[in-house]
Amino acid sequence: MPGSPATALDHNRYAEAERTEATEITTSSQPDSDRLHLTPVTAANWRDVAALEVTEAQRAFVSAPPYYLALCSYEREWQPLAVCLANRVIGFVMWVVDPEDGGCWVGGFIIDKNFQRRGYGRRALQALMDLVAAEHGHRRFALSFAPDNPAAPLYRSLGFQETGEMVGGELVARLSRR
Repeated sequence: MPGSPATALDHNRYAEAERTEATEITTSSQPDSDRLHLTPVTAANWRDVAALEVTEAQRAFVSAPPYYLALCSYEREWQPLAVCLANRVIGFVMWVVDPEDGGCWVGGFIIDKNFQRRGYGRRALQALMDLVAAEHGHRRFALSFAPDNPAAPLYRSLGFQETGEMVGGELVARLSRR
């Protein structure tokens, strides 16, 4: 998993440049009211990200958004993105390049409890993979989850396959896109 000190300084410079760009990936076939896009977490939207909530049952599987924001800010490896529906923040996801294999790890994925079960999670993960592939050339993705995580069927349906690896007591699943 990410965290190699040898690449931290170069990656920190890269991460800072990434945070200042206003890059967005949009699911374009949707009407404006249903337009989902990813945008960097900034001073203008971090409070909306911090206010995201998941259901009581999901709290066992994800941390609170302020934890993920602190992780992105202090470790300076993870790239934080707000998941937006039109102009409203409805979710969060973060990503990082794994220095060991050059693939992309996905983490901290949250869709607010008021916007779940509408396909936004699927669209957000697809948009993330499109963004990372288009802007950074990464086509290999990984994530980890608890075996009983309710999001596991979503990850599997997108093509993530469990590898048998474990990280922090969670299953690792990987996906390669062409």
